[in-house]
Parts: sequence; C-alpha cells; structure tokens
Amino acid sequence: MTEPRTVSAPIGDDGSASGSPAPLDREPPSQVTARMRGRTPLPREQLRLSVLIPVYNEEHTIELIISQVHAVPVRKEVICVNDMSTDGTRAVLERLAAKGRIDRLIHHPVNRGKGAAIRTALAASTGNVVIVQDADLEYDPADWPALLEPIVEGQADAVFGSRFLGGPHRVLYFWHSVGNAGLTMFSNMLTNLNLTDMETCYKAVRGDLARGLRLTSDRFGFEPEITARLASAHARIFEVPISYSGRTYAEGKKIGWRDGVAAVWHIIKFNLLA
Repeated sequence: MTEPRTVSAPIGDDGSASGSPAPLDREPPSQVTARMRGRTPLPREQLRLSVLIPVYNEEHTIELIISQVHAVPVRKEVICVNDMSTDGTRAVLERLAAKGRIDRLIHHPVNRGKGAAIRTALAASTGNVVIVQDADLEYDPADWPALLEPIVEGQADAVFGSRFLGGPHRVLYFWHSVGNAGLTMFSNMLTNLNLTDMETCYKAVRGDLARGLRLTSDRFGFEPEITARLASAHARIFEVPISYSGRTYAEGKKIGWRDGVAAVWHIIKFNLLA
C-alpha cells in the first residue's frame, strides 16, 4: 500500500504559509465576525443622531416631546420644522430654541405637509443616522436604542420600528389596524419586502443614505415613498418592536381615511411609476 504523502506549503518569513492569507485568528474576533457577515459597523463614539421633528399645531405636546428627546443618552442634533402652525406652536418652539433645546428651527411660510417638513429637516441634517420624531407623543424616544442597535452593529442601513411586533400599545381603532395591515401588504407586494408596519413613523436610516434618496411627497405619502426608495436602493432593512400610544381624533390625530386612499396611489406611484 502506498503511504499517503504530506505536502507542506513553503513557510514565509513571518511564519505563515507563503502565498496564503494570514490566519483569521490574527484579526480581532469582532472584525472577523463583521467581515464574514458583511457588516459595516458604526463606532458608538462616532454616532451622531439627527432628530427630524415636523411640527404642525402641537403647542400642548412639543415641549414634552423635546424633553423626552433630550432624555435619551445619545449624541444628537434636534431639527424642528414648523409647518406654518396656526396655534401657539411657533412661540413655544422659539422659546425652546432660545434655551438651546432645539439646534435648528425652520419655519415654513406656508403649510406644505408632513413629508415636505421632513425633507426640509433632512436637508439641514448632518448626523450619520437620522430619525423622524412626531411631535404628538404617540412614539416614545425611549425606543431609540433598539432602533439604533442594528445600524451601530453594522447589520442594517435602515431600521423600522414596528407597532405590530408585540410592543406595548394603546388599544384604539380596529379599522386603522386593518388599513395599516392592508397598506403594508400592498407595499410589500411591490417592494418584495416582508415588513409588518410600513406606515410607522419610526424609521432610523444612515444619514448619507437618507440624504441621497430622491424624496418628493409632501403629505403622508412620505412613508410609502421612503420605503420604496430604500427597497430600490437595496438597503438592508431591519424591524424591531416599539411601543405605541395612539391618539384619538379628539386628542388631535390628523391622519384620516382620505390619507389611506392616497397611500394606495403613493405605493403604486413610487414603486411602479417614479
């Protein structure tokens, strides 16, 4: 029987096999894992979050939401866009800006809609991660750490906060939940994503990616539009559960059934026509 031959590769000056890559264990384990999984981590000490706050007639809630924003221990810039409020919102915002609680305060000369206000805030942002924060207390900034983690770890380019993945939420309108589920399913059919909550306000996105998207929607079409743009950009999207404390119409909720009908058109437009 012929003895098996053992062939040794030439040894280089550094003790490794000549012409072969250095052993994986020469890299820090965290770098090896990131490279093998295709991650692009964001060093925590470099994280700077741009908080985009569109505001329209929220004089009773805006000061509290700004306090909640500042309570989250992350380096941030706060950008508020007053979309031509007709109540006392402007005066409250200017007082907060004078106190240094708002870094950039921009006033729209006419009411242009939520999507337009977000675009204005996004154009003024400089953070390497951006997030939209509604001013109506329905979404809690205490959920930000869970939203930011997949981006910091390099797993995601965008993270959606889902109201339907088991987080605590106020029990409200049945037909709203049906409408949200229907719009999300329709959006998923055209984007080939498997989201559970396309209409969520909480979408954390890498800043360079967000500022590079072509966004045009003025009102509540912003949500299906940015979802379509992220899908077209082949962004890595994660979902995490968030809490949700929805408002009634008596408490100031603004979105209505007409916006739901319009969302169907926006989904078609931004996925098939634009």
